[in-house]
Amino acid sequence: MINFRTALSVMSKSSPYAVSTEREAALSTDLDEVKKYLYIKTDIETDFVKQLTGLSSTDKKIIFLCGSSGDGKSEILTKYSKDYARRVKFHLDATHSFHPKDSAIETLNKLFTDFENTNKPLVIGINTGMLGNYAEEGAISEITESIKAFLANDKDDIPENHCYLDFENYPKFTLEIDGHTSKFAKDLLKKITAQEANLIRQYFDVERQKQNPDKKLCANYQLLAREEVQDVIIDLLFKARLMKDQFLTARALLDFIFHLLAGPDYLFDNLFKKGDNELSHIISDFDPAIKRTQKIDKFILSHSLQLPDADFDDYKIALTDLGIRRVPNADSYLRLFYMLRKSDYGNEYHKQFAGDFDEHLIDNYSQVWHLHTSFDNSSEQKDKLRQFYRRTAITAIHKYNNRNAPKLAKGEFFISEHNGYFLASSLELKVDVKAINNTYEKDSSFFTANFRAGDNTLALKVNINLLNLMQRIVAGYRPNKHDKNTVVLLDELVDKIAEIANSSDTLYIVGKGNKQYKITNVDNEDFEVSGL
Repeated sequence: MINFRTALSVMSKSSPYAVSTEREAALSTDLDEVKKYLYIKTDIETDFVKQLTGLSSTDKKIIFLCGSSGDGKSEILTKYSKDYARRVKFHLDATHSFHPKDSAIETLNKLFTDFENTNKPLVIGINTGMLGNYAEEGAISEITESIKAFLANDKDDIPENHCYLDFENYPKFTLEIDGHTSKFAKDLLKKITAQEANLIRQYFDVERQKQNPDKKLCANYQLLAREEVQDVIIDLLFKARLMKDQFLTARALLDFIFHLLAGPDYLFDNLFKKGDNELSHIISDFDPAIKRTQKIDKFILSHSLQLPDADFDDYKIALTDLGIRRVPNADSYLRLFYMLRKSDYGNEYHKQFAGDFDEHLIDNYSQVWHLHTSFDNSSEQKDKLRQFYRRTAITAIHKYNNRNAPKLAKGEFFISEHNGYFLASSLELKVDVKAINNTYEKDSSFFTANFRAGDNTLALKVNINLLNLMQRIVAGYRPNKHDKNTVVLLDELVDKIAEIANSSDTLYIVGKGNKQYKITNVDNEDFEVSGL
């Protein structure tokens, strides 16, 4: 019988089980059972099965199952290929060729040619990047034109017998009114740690009863089994998606969970230390041990000086029930406090730091995202939108636009500078409620803010990083070179505002000593100047 660590190794990206193939012989009966147990059926698989079961052996149809590497295409196709092989042609991986001398494009050309010459339907697993390559280099024009239409989201030009099921249209995270979640990640974590009918837990129970158990591995499993800890992990994965544009694939998530459990340290350190995993590299940027507040600094100093703290001593004793002993340093304890911040445990020593670890930004983003994507035109939502635009969005834009002319009044927008004189214009910038009501985007990574500037509607895609920057600008922050990837979004909007302001009938010239001159275009020929 395999041991607990070996059972968990099925999740590792270095495992032969990381990618499903059409192998006949089992690598290991025990590991095969573990892999089978870990399988989670997803919404895209449900839709794929509907399409597959609706095919007859003479349907002239292609089903493209497309997405990114590691998202689970092979899992789905391998699962159904044997049962449907008689009436459907399966091609599991479009990056593979039939012959060593053939390229992937040449292989696809042959595949699509064979499809045209037979009546058998075709199911193909293909990465989105390879779709783009074939659209440009492929020889079968009907397929290349279909792919181009799909990539351009032009549904009317996609042939009726071509079906595209794209993992990108089945997001791993959803934003709800009462918060965010990842059903896939949550279901997987629950399945790994379930109390009943859990193959993984059976290996854990055997390990724990050994004379010399893997104590750290068992402690990590007990921590992961706490639902509040799972929620914190999903919070971090969502932050990685929003703030770092990190996509969550099935393979990456499984490998990440293996790293959390079987890494070199306790789970709370594995969570924030870079490992051989793409998610851990991103999440290490959110290490709570980096934060500096008065309370955190006091704890670090007290720990380093080994000052007496009876409450902390009692708390450390309680941690031994989870198998946690000899935590190496103050940073590790801070990571533990962060990970347990939603949990009740021991004498609750960790909760005194909860305020230092609050994730207000995600909560604020979620609220504003819902105001834009679920707008119902009600008075209540209009009031909340106006508050956000007035207090945050417009204030930040006004401050950023006028950063080199801070003496300009509210409603006045800087246009340009000439020999120490500022050219500005008065412009009313407000929320465009009508445009928001006609916007139907649901991508959780951004919302579209719509402004009314004079007679013009201006749109701005706002992600969580831009919202964070806006909030900081309102608080007095001045962007620098480290914000260049985010501030470029503001620059584009500010340039449009300057263009609109420059065409105004009234301009202001602000000179030294804040002396202001007003120039008004009276009838497109005469100008009226005041303030001289």
